Amino acid sequence: GLERFIRRVSVHPELHDAACLETFLKADDVTFQAAKHAKGSAAAMSGSMMMPNRAQSQMMMPPPATTSTSKPGFKRWFAEAKTSISGDLVRSPDDELFEEIHRYVHGLDTQMKNVSQQATTLVRKGKEISNGLFEFGLAFNLLGQSEADALGDALSKMGETADRLSVLSAEHAEQETQQFDEPLMDTIKTIHSVKHALQKRHDKRLTYSTSLKEVESKQNQLAKLRAQMGQEAKAYGVEMSLRRSQEVAQTAQNDFAAVSQRVLREVDRFKREMAEDMRAVVLNYIHMQVEYNKRMEQIWATLIPKLEQVQLDQNSNVVENGAATAAAPAGNAAPAPGYAPPAPPANQQQLPAASQQPQIHSQPMVPNPQAPMGAPAGGLFGGPQAQTGELNLQYRQPPTQPL
Repeated sequence: GLERFIRRVSVHPELHDAACLETFLKADDVTFQAAKHAKGSAAAMSGSMMMPNRAQSQMMMPPPATTSTSKPGFKRWFAEAKTSISGDLVRSPDDELFEEIHRYVHGLDTQMKNVSQQATTLVRKGKEISNGLFEFGLAFNLLGQSEADALGDALSKMGETADRLSVLSAEHAEQETQQFDEPLMDTIKTIHSVKHALQKRHDKRLTYSTSLKEVESKQNQLAKLRAQMGQEAKAYGVEMSLRRSQEVAQTAQNDFAAVSQRVLREVDRFKREMAEDMRAVVLNYIHMQVEYNKRMEQIWATLIPKLEQVQLDQNSNVVENGAATAAAPAGNAAPAPGYAPPAPPANQQQLPAASQQPQIHSQPMVPNPQAPMGAPAGGLFGGPQAQTGELNLQYRQPPTQPL
């Protein structure tokens, strides 16, 4: 901030050769303190620079007496406040231009504050992203340590990549602070300086208007005294006071005109420099974002081949060095080419096909009280012996010829 300010003052067309700047840059401690106690007196600062040995004597000397024009008292303040309240200020051809400048600066200040606030929020979010990536990488490192195979190594690589991105995001957030957020805040300070210059111009206008009212009042008073007999002495005193007031008014007029012209020049230079600075800041921010995203893409791209090297078999097991760690079940394996199943036993070959077998339906056995106690062991209808608690009923196909 200070270096940027000194650079701007050094290249300023009206301040580059100021004595106070030279004192600030070249004076030693004693001379600098003497210049500070001189309260901005150019003569005192230049004298202290040319003759450093007189610095202590200047510090011992009392400050020069100030006149009412350089440091107005209570009466001057009251007169200016009265003029300001009445609103009867002197008019100039540039008043409309200054009103337009005032509206422009006020709107620019509001918009720049909004932009700076959003930029500060963006930088803060960038720092939060950096911290989040650090925690994210730490979590993946711990997860990778829990896996002992190639997948664990890949997860650890993921954590290392997140750590690299965390460092990159932190550096990017710092660059955004220095190259984007701080220049915007500096622009807001410059806008405040412009507003301060406009206020100084208003103060000079108020002082000039007050001086004109004093001249007018003393002119009326002198005219009344000259119209009275025997008031020559008072008239002479009022006339001398009128001359001094006219000199003060002339000085105030010159100051008002000089300040008005200087403010116009500074506002015009401010617009040009601000357009150049904002263009440079925005372009620098865009290039910075492009470079940041390219570096992030490169870091992510280096991780993709490492994750693609992790292969899984059909049972989602990690393949180590191209071989499966677990084989598939034998029952699901396909038969080898040329394989013929063994022939069934002879007794099984005589069995009819499934379509020729009678349909047999089984249901739970219900005890029949009318059935005799000595049922044949072979079961009903000469069929196989039924199991305990189960009755087998065989429904055969009807005969082709009637019985």
